[in-house]
Amino acid sequence: MNIIKSISLMFPLYKDKSTVKLMITKSSNVLRKLKRKYEIIIIDDGCPQNSGKLAREVAKKFTNIKIFSHKKNLGYGAALKTGLKKCKNDWIFMIDGDAEYDVNDLFRLLKVSKDNDLVITYRYKKKYSTNRIIISWIYNAILRLIFRIKFRDISTGSRFVSRKLVENIKLESNSPFLGAELAIKAGLAGYKVGEVGIHTFPRTFGTGSTISVKNILLTLKDMILFFFKITVK
Repeated sequence: MNIIKSISLMFPLYKDKSTVKLMITKSSNVLRKLKRKYEIIIIDDGCPQNSGKLAREVAKKFTNIKIFSHKKNLGYGAALKTGLKKCKNDWIFMIDGDAEYDVNDLFRLLKVSKDNDLVITYRYKKKYSTNRIIISWIYNAILRLIFRIKFRDISTGSRFVSRKLVENIKLESNSPFLGAELAIKAGLAGYKVGEVGIHTFPRTFGTGSTISVKNILLTLKDMILFFFKITVK
């Protein structure tokens, strides 16, 4: 059974100017309730909306927040990798910066983490556009088929992982495929992976970047490269 003494909450920022203050406030409130050592790690992935600058202004009113910036946009997966390297605590709660996922889900992930090294999430109901639902369904179906996994929804941006696992697995993807890469490599390495169902709150402002044509192509590229790497071995 895992005894979690410290937690790092980490999220990337890109086109998330409208949710920076909300994410910092909710994250700080949730972590204080847990009464464990904590830190909040924010990665500004070359955001064109100056989200990083806004995050620094908001962070002045809170404690234990560190903000790191990429000079240019390197991609969702690259931002997560930077964040994972900067996190110092025992366990890391990875969540997107657009408030689509509820920070309060951390309480539920904590319970499941007692017997696992990684906890991923699946959405009870996908409240998105038809196109996004279809893309997500196809993506998960392909992953289940070619990697022989049984995860219900490997594409969600909310997960809880032990730093020990992260330190022992080399993550390479710079695209949104990084989440799948983490779960698949964890399973292949013998780590225990649990799942938790969650509710999501799709953004009602602007447009997200993870399902852009560019990111879909980059994700497919990373998925194919990863497939050949593990099959060759």
